[in-house]
Amino acid sequence: MSTTDESRDAETRQDPAARAAAEDPKPAAGTATRDSRRVPLWALVVGLVAVLVAALGGLAAYGGQTLPERLGPPVEELAVERTIIAPGSIELVLRNTGPDPVAVAQVFVNDSYVDFTGADEPIGRLASDTLVLDYPWQDGQPYTVSMLTSTGLVIEHVIDAAVATPEPGFEFLGLMALVGTYVGVLPVLLGMLVLPILRRTSGRVVRVLLALTVGLLAYLAVDALLEGIDLAVLSGGAFGGPILVFLGAGLAFLALTTIDKVLAGRRPDEQGATGMRLAVMIAIGIGLHNLGEGLVIGSAYAVGELALGAALIVGFAAHNTTEGLAIVAPLTARRPSLWSLVGLGLIAGAPAILGAVIGASVDNAGLSALLFGVGVGAIVQVIIQIVPGLRDRASGRLLDPAVLGGLGAGVVIMYLTGLLVAT
Repeated sequence: MSTTDESRDAETRQDPAARAAAEDPKPAAGTATRDSRRVPLWALVVGLVAVLVAALGGLAAYGGQTLPERLGPPVEELAVERTIIAPGSIELVLRNTGPDPVAVAQVFVNDSYVDFTGADEPIGRLASDTLVLDYPWQDGQPYTVSMLTSTGLVIEHVIDAAVATPEPGFEFLGLMALVGTYVGVLPVLLGMLVLPILRRTSGRVVRVLLALTVGLLAYLAVDALLEGIDLAVLSGGAFGGPILVFLGAGLAFLALTTIDKVLAGRRPDEQGATGMRLAVMIAIGIGLHNLGEGLVIGSAYAVGELALGAALIVGFAAHNTTEGLAIVAPLTARRPSLWSLVGLGLIAGAPAILGAVIGASVDNAGLSALLFGVGVGAIVQVIIQIVPGLRDRASGRLLDPAVLGGLGAGVVIMYLTGLLVAT
């Protein structure tokens, strides 16, 4: 290396500006100009969305004109979303679940022609309308409503036993709130009274209790899934049928995962705080399940399929008391305050009140199916949170005879107490 190069290197090491210029040479001429001329990202996104909207709008407006006429008769489908029975009349809330408009021309009840009002215009795809039949029904009698469409198709709806629909006034809503308290809040709080006993047990017993909790929740998840699918079928499939259950489950799973991450970030990672976080997640999952139970109770009572009485209350109390045990199982390592326990009980049990009120006043099978799916997703997410706590710290095993026994006992307990509940 020459003397000139050595002196230049020495100057570069001494001068910070020269050293930065040597390490980060300037871009070639024209590069900065090209970067400044680039279209902003937001402008590209807006332009793409505008093109898609214009293209889809054009297809919707003019695409059908280029296609041939559909062969075959119209596809007409009507689902009865709700039946309201009042003195001297039967009211049907209809929804078009098929691809073509449906016009109701005549209505028969038990093969007798009846006058009706409503549904004056054809009901479009996914639209709804109300049909009011002028008919002197008799209490407890079965009726078959036959709706004749303008194309001659007959769509039937069966009323197993006619019972006057309760009016959704303050007295009725108060009754549903009381029922929700009896079957939701009180049993959960009673089940939480076992916490002082749990705190004196060993770590092995706590693992068994957590396994028992997983068994309880697994049973609730399966029960809610089956109930939701049954309700989705009754909805007529206008908004997806059983897909509603899985949609609700997916949304609830993602929502509870987000809530868990937020709670984990706000609390120090210690055993007591982790136990409280897990107890909150269990309470939320059980609460969403009890929301579905409240829906079933409210809707069944509104249509006369449920008799409120001591047998129902005791059955639900025995069934849901085990849910309180599941909530306090992770709290054996700490001493929570009384208000914390009451709050957990309300999170788990109070949704039954809301569910009973919604079920009695709305009685929509599609909405009920969606909310049952929400309960399923929440419970699945909670089970995932509990499973790591089942691992034995000494051996590292997740499943051993004690844990398997706890899982089986949880399922059996929920099954046996569920037999006491007739809804």
